[in-house]
Amino acid sequence: MLASVLAVGTGRLAAVPWYPLGPYGGHARAIAADPHNSQHLYLGTATGWVYESNDGGAKWSRLSMVAKRDDLVIDQIVLDALDPKHLTVGGWVIDHPDGGLYESHDGGRTWYSQAQMRGQSVRALAVAPSDPKTMVAGTLQGVYRTQDSGVHWTPISPAGSTEIHEVESIAIDPVDPNVIYAGTWHLPWKTVDGGANWTNIKQGIIDDSDVFSIIVDPASPQTVYASACSGIYKSLDAGSKFAKVQGIPSSARRTRKLAQDPMHPETVFAGTTEGLYRTLTAGTTWARLTPPDVIVNDVYIDPKNSNHLLIATERGGVMASEDGGATFQASNDGFTARQVTSFAADPRRASTVFVGLVNDKEAGGVFKSVDGGVTWQQQSEALNGRDVFSLAALGDGTILAGTSHGIFRMNTDAWTQSGAMVPVAPPVAEAAPAAHKRVVNPRERNVPPATGRSRSGARLKPMALVQYKAVTTKPVSKAAAKRASEKPVPIVAPAMVDATVYALVPVDDAIYAGTSKGLLKGDAEGKEWTDLPALELPEMRFVAAQKRVVMVASLRQIAVSADAGATWKLVDLPAGMTQVAAIAADDAGNVWTGGPEGVYYSSDLGASWKSLRSLYVNHVSGIYFDSAEHRVLVTANQSTTTFAAHVPDFKVSFWDTGWNLRFVRPAGDHLVGATMYDGIVVQPVMVDSKIMDTK
Repeated sequence: MLASVLAVGTGRLAAVPWYPLGPYGGHARAIAADPHNSQHLYLGTATGWVYESNDGGAKWSRLSMVAKRDDLVIDQIVLDALDPKHLTVGGWVIDHPDGGLYESHDGGRTWYSQAQMRGQSVRALAVAPSDPKTMVAGTLQGVYRTQDSGVHWTPISPAGSTEIHEVESIAIDPVDPNVIYAGTWHLPWKTVDGGANWTNIKQGIIDDSDVFSIIVDPASPQTVYASACSGIYKSLDAGSKFAKVQGIPSSARRTRKLAQDPMHPETVFAGTTEGLYRTLTAGTTWARLTPPDVIVNDVYIDPKNSNHLLIATERGGVMASEDGGATFQASNDGFTARQVTSFAADPRRASTVFVGLVNDKEAGGVFKSVDGGVTWQQQSEALNGRDVFSLAALGDGTILAGTSHGIFRMNTDAWTQSGAMVPVAPPVAEAAPAAHKRVVNPRERNVPPATGRSRSGARLKPMALVQYKAVTTKPVSKAAAKRASEKPVPIVAPAMVDATVYALVPVDDAIYAGTSKGLLKGDAEGKEWTDLPALELPEMRFVAAQKRVVMVASLRQIAVSADAGATWKLVDLPAGMTQVAAIAADDAGNVWTGGPEGVYYSSDLGASWKSLRSLYVNHVSGIYFDSAEHRVLVTANQSTTTFAAHVPDFKVSFWDTGWNLRFVRPAGDHLVGATMYDGIVVQPVMVDSKIMDTK
């Protein structure tokens, strides 16, 4: 298993980065080509990574992270026609006005920030077709230009303008580099003198339209297309007047990218939030080429072969067509931009593993690998786009998935909802004092069958704490009793778990589920679940269990049970720890927790906490007890080092993985890790790691 991966190196490889394995796909943002070689492509992502392909996008390789920032959305990539190793990318940050322009002079392997554009949220970038030294950038603050290949940048939009800011799109006339079009979050603008004067070119465009993309016909510069939130517009007089193109889009559809076939100018592609459209008649008629659930961020047309077409999509990665867009197939070999949040390994076959994803909707869910992660197959049918926060593998090979809405079960490659709630039986009431009296709960009319909650959704107190009272009723006649017994009893389907399920932990003959509505306990097959109302913590995000010790936690509280959940004790967080990020329980009776301030363990079920002198790590992202090797595995989201604290001697070993990881898990004789945004990575070879002193 993994022979091709494990052969990466031999000997002591603690410093060798772990190997990325997918699952392939994810958020692809921008595609750009080498001006001298249309098969040499670059791909920008939403996590700062740039990928490279040398075969027209059939295979991708991870090139570099721009400025080592994983928060940059790379929507703009420009290659210098005079020097193809000179790349300029524009980046911006989600929900924060930050970003910049970054340059590379070695083909994208190393990057530096352009000082004059530092901190700018760069949303658009274009190079002048007639002068490769001239580039124009659009930012949240305005329009900027360089005329010396990016050495110096100057603003060319009016300082303090109340209109020309939040620039989303840029286009430059193919003949005159001083003619520039700028699309803002409120209508388009144009300058014919390099920015000395600007004109609002809004005639024919619905007012208050965000302009996402502008293109100028290279053969006929008077023809200009602009896409906005209100539709696609076309001008035949260089923007003096626009007319709305009929056919697309509707008010709910946004066209993010327009691209014109360089060999057939009457062919224009429109990448929208509801698929890829194409016109063969310069905009008079349009046809959709992909399913409507495909969100297109960029369109690349091979200038030497317009049948070769690539689109960068949200969640689905890169899609390729070799027939001008008539058909598409995934083209993600080597490219992964996935958020893996959970992992499970089949206990019967070490090479069969599963991962759960979030934020990918129908393109995500659960992926399965039967070769230890070398190749992946999506298995998400019936999950219906749910995020998957937790996975658990049972002894018979059954896989449980905790999702954003309930628990699902798979044992024959098909998912079924498996979160039937079983009501907790109330205590047996004493006999009524008279035949015509019964004991009732005054809340019972507000409690629907098999829920344990009021109709408002509030959790009721345990039945033993509810006060009962006697209510006088009329005696029931024999005839009435007979009529009642003859009525058919309606069959009521059991209520299903409809909470976010953050954690699933099997132990012995039970399974614990930490959910947004509390802690659940399931049977050994994960089919039926009961609420544990004796423990009331908000959002049970973390669960760990070994033997009869069960540990649960919200973000700021921890509770421990020593009797398989029958009774619980709230315990204080370690001194100075502000938030829980992970927990674990080992087979020597210790419980563990970690957060921004470090890792702590307790040998008395949380009564007191200690730290290991040799395990100094902050910003903990994951803690997991590897029972096969009797070690606690620790990862941090701001460090590439993974630690292992061996039990019971507390010796600590570590590896430099080369990645910031959410967690690591054993898979056969090696470890796999989940990166923060870039899928799964695997240990290159099993080697002796460095050993540090104990306590």
